[in-house]
Amino acid sequence: MGIAQIVATVLAGAVTLVAVVLAVRAVISMTAVIRQGKPDPTRFGDKGTRTKTMLAETLGHTRMLKWTAVGAAHWFVMVSFMILFLLVVEAYFEVVDPESGLPIVGHWTVYGLVTEWIGVLGTLGILYLVYRRQREKPGRAKRSRFTGSTMWQGYFVEAIIVGVMICGFLIRGFKVANDTFEYPAWATPVSHAVGSVLPAAADGPTWVALVKLFISMGWLITISLNVTMGVAWHRFLAFFNIFFKRSPEKPAGSGLGALKPMMSDGKPLDFEEADPEKDQFGVAQVEQFTWKGLLDFSTCTECGRCQSQCPAWNTAKPLSPKLLVLSLRDHAYAKAPYLLAGGGKDLTGEEKATEEQLRGVDVLALAEADRPLIGGSDENGIIDPDVLWSCTTCGACVEQCPVDIEHVDHIVDMRRYQVLIESNFPAEAGVMLRNLENKGNPWGAPQNTREDWTKGLDFEIKRVGEADFDYLFWVGCAGAFEDRAKKTTRAVATLLHEAGVDFAILGEGETCSGDPARRMGNEFVFQMLAQQNVETLTEAFGERPVKRIVATCPHCFNTLGNEYEQLGLKVEVVHHTQLLSHLVQEGKLTPVQPIEGDVTYHDPCYLGRHNRVFEAPREVLGAAANVVEMPRNQERSFCCGAGGARMWMEEKIGKRINVERTEEALATGAKTIAVGCPFCYTMIGDGVTGKGEQENVEVVDVASVLLRSIKGDDKAPA
Repeated sequence: MGIAQIVATVLAGAVTLVAVVLAVRAVISMTAVIRQGKPDPTRFGDKGTRTKTMLAETLGHTRMLKWTAVGAAHWFVMVSFMILFLLVVEAYFEVVDPESGLPIVGHWTVYGLVTEWIGVLGTLGILYLVYRRQREKPGRAKRSRFTGSTMWQGYFVEAIIVGVMICGFLIRGFKVANDTFEYPAWATPVSHAVGSVLPAAADGPTWVALVKLFISMGWLITISLNVTMGVAWHRFLAFFNIFFKRSPEKPAGSGLGALKPMMSDGKPLDFEEADPEKDQFGVAQVEQFTWKGLLDFSTCTECGRCQSQCPAWNTAKPLSPKLLVLSLRDHAYAKAPYLLAGGGKDLTGEEKATEEQLRGVDVLALAEADRPLIGGSDENGIIDPDVLWSCTTCGACVEQCPVDIEHVDHIVDMRRYQVLIESNFPAEAGVMLRNLENKGNPWGAPQNTREDWTKGLDFEIKRVGEADFDYLFWVGCAGAFEDRAKKTTRAVATLLHEAGVDFAILGEGETCSGDPARRMGNEFVFQMLAQQNVETLTEAFGERPVKRIVATCPHCFNTLGNEYEQLGLKVEVVHHTQLLSHLVQEGKLTPVQPIEGDVTYHDPCYLGRHNRVFEAPREVLGAAANVVEMPRNQERSFCCGAGGARMWMEEKIGKRINVERTEEALATGAKTIAVGCPFCYTMIGDGVTGKGEQENVEVVDVASVLLRSIKGDDKAPA
């Protein structure tokens, strides 16, 4: 061992020791913060499915590859990070002896071949990602997904990867120049090409290996001193965050479909016995999120995929799912010294820690602890109320997130506290909530008018209890009371009658499913309505083993099929487009005349993204018309703006979401805009009217399109 090797070995050992000590300290610190969250025992079941899903999403990159080139580039960078870790280990041996390599496998040609090409493809991958970050950076791209991201961290990580890659090829190049390289040119052509232009230098591999270790350990030291550096830490945390996702069996985002029930101390809240002074009602403090919520915040990579798809962000609202998560993350870690010292407020607002416990806590942490979780700039709040109430719960953020952060659950948890404890929510939504409590529907219509839509039909509609039936037709509040939605209800009933489907309705026995109350945050009203419906449906179906419901509203479809199971009722729910598609395929409904002009279809969020029903409505439309797609369709469809109880709130900030979506639909040149949701019907219809195109373009439900085609008159009223 020469002088160069002795010096390099001492320096490499010193920097490694510092890096490892800091990294261990950082991991302990992060773990302590995450453990401050509330318990969530539901995250540990079905470990086999969890493991399979985690491996598919990480090693298989099943979610990232949706973005083709970016996903492929990221996969090569990820694999190079994992495999070329061996080359970092190898650098320690090269520091000691410039002619040595990794023990055992280091002399295998296949090892040289694999690491060579992973290095090449990883370098190309990171250079492509650097290019994309530059092309889409704030100021250059409209509504950049990187707006609000900590850009220096992204640049730092990219530079580190490029530096490590370059050092790897330089080490090999010097070995080639020194004639000490063990791999043939056919297996390592790039290394041999680099070596052909480098001079022979006996100590060259040692010094470059030291630089490589300084770069690698410098990265580790930097991220250890910045525990909120998600762009780096997600390389480790993503495996855990995906493993512990809420629904690992789901093909898309874990937080889609059903909302998680309201929890207190790890158990679903029982409103009959709940006490606000003893039980947690929603989230009022960052430590009241579950430990998985705090893990979510820590894992965020700041990639901005959620932000780029968010309808609120894209129409100049203050909500960015990414910035919301980052605000909660930064607050959690800034408040951590106070919490770890024993600080915190109980459910009555009293401080739990003694003065002695808080004596040594940093003043900045104490100031952070005093900030309200929800509050405007005048209150120094973490999340502005306009941010909280801009969310439509469309699920685009959850569907797009490559590390399975459950944004919607966290937003609704914060809403729950604001509604149930603070009574702090948009005033206009209060009318809707009172109507739900007093009338059983958000419009406040008399219950005895629920069956008015049946008047004028030339066939009889069966009521539950009058005779047996195969399907219970869940009409929904919109389908019963809203004039446009009534057209859909009548069309569906007519088509089912034509196809010979045996169905019945509850009539006045039906009440609101509770969806708007639950997504608004009023879990109490949801539970009241849902329990009533569960009792009604249980009695309606009796002892039959198969309980089938057909619904025209995706919000009812989602609530009945996914959320009533939390209350003990398991039913088979189909959307009317699914049943109609089946009837067309069976030949029980036959379109005879194509609809004049093109038809474009708007995917409802709660039918498509939340429940993965994409093909059925397109199959129905395809049998009756020529379908043209909007640029944003299926899982990337743009929200109409009505979800999350936004249907009953004024849209006062930025561009109206329904106008944005309507403009996209009009740009296709289609004469008909087909929808599969009564809320979408209203929002897109209003958008068309607002653009003055109501004489040229018609908005109708998929069922109405099919009915016209079957009747052979595409001009017939819907």
